[in-house]
Amino acid sequence: MNPVRRRRLLLLVVLLLASGTAVALVAIALQQNLSYLYTPSEVLGGQARDQQRFRLGGMVKEGSLRRTEGTLDAQFVVTDGDGDMTVRYSGILPDLFREKQAVIATGALVDGQFVASEVLAKHDETYMPREVAEKMGIAHQKHNVPATEGTQQ
Repeated sequence: MNPVRRRRLLLLVVLLLASGTAVALVAIALQQNLSYLYTPSEVLGGQARDQQRFRLGGMVKEGSLRRTEGTLDAQFVVTDGDGDMTVRYSGILPDLFREKQAVIATGALVDGQFVASEVLAKHDETYMPREVAEKMGIAHQKHNVPATEGTQQ
């Protein structure tokens, strides 16, 4: 093999290794920052693991908001109609945050409670993010399947 051909082959191998390393690093970074959306029923069903960062979506249950006087700590319940999950949050809630409104909280389960690091609220009580609405609809269908469905008569 002549020196020019060997140099080209070496350059090609180095480029392939570099691009493979870059793709692997990007994939690892994306996976670490990826946060899944779960409804309260899915979390209570064990689909989300402790210490795993994820998003909890649903509606803020009426009468559930509690604020600790003199602090920025708040506690409220997120529901999807089939399951309720208490959320603890320390910080300023969005101006649009209200009961009976769609909310997405980002955080993790800590000792069985959802501790949020970020809370997002939508501007209109009739609007719900499509992703949350789809998840709530699927969860609701799973919990309300008639006993006779799937049996032949």
